[in-house]
Amino acid sequence: MISILSTKKLKLNQRDLLLGAGFGVVDYDAIGIEFLNFEMPFTVEYAIFTSQNGAKAFLNTAKDLPLLEERAGVRCFCVGQKTKALLEKNGLKVTKMVDNSAELGEFLVKTHKNDSFHYFCGLQRRDELPSILKSNGIEISEVKTYKTILIPKKFEQIWDGILFFSPSGVESYISENSISKNETTAICIGATTAKEASKYFENVAVANSTSVESVIAKAVKILNK
Repeated sequence: MISILSTKKLKLNQRDLLLGAGFGVVDYDAIGIEFLNFEMPFTVEYAIFTSQNGAKAFLNTAKDLPLLEERAGVRCFCVGQKTKALLEKNGLKVTKMVDNSAELGEFLVKTHKNDSFHYFCGLQRRDELPSILKSNGIEISEVKTYKTILIPKKFEQIWDGILFFSPSGVESYISENSISKNETTAICIGATTAKEASKYFENVAVANSTSVESVIAKAVKILNK
């Protein structure tokens, strides 16, 4: 039986997708999130979110502030379909959604060269997006809204595939487990996570979109060959 480890707890219907394909599944949360107290900028015209966690922190802090009384005036740029859906559900306008931070940076350089942005991010945020904007003279103010906590867990098993949903998830798994480079395939939610996984795995695949279901579909397609 093909064995799969998910570094994120799966919903019942998501587990069923793997079980229905004849896979054995183990899942756990390799990371946790702790939201921070932060000072909301007085006005936000252009807001960047590269994760659902940043969006949740923003919404939780801003819900009682005058800022969200004029939601239509805040233009959001985000990474991932679920982040987009969360923002729109709460009345915010998403101007652009892309699949990774680097792609967002390149888009903003081409289309918003003279604008400035507030980036609602985690303490351990990746460098790609701020580096691209700053190197092109675009002003970006970072607002640290949450921190990622590693929750390492040791496994004795060699997995056929491991599902990764963030670079931190890769870091958490690697911190306690040895790697069988040739025997295990890392299936990743996006290019940034795949870049981190490629430091340790020879076989790395990237999902077609940034959703858990897409990661599962990629795993089924690759490992059922």
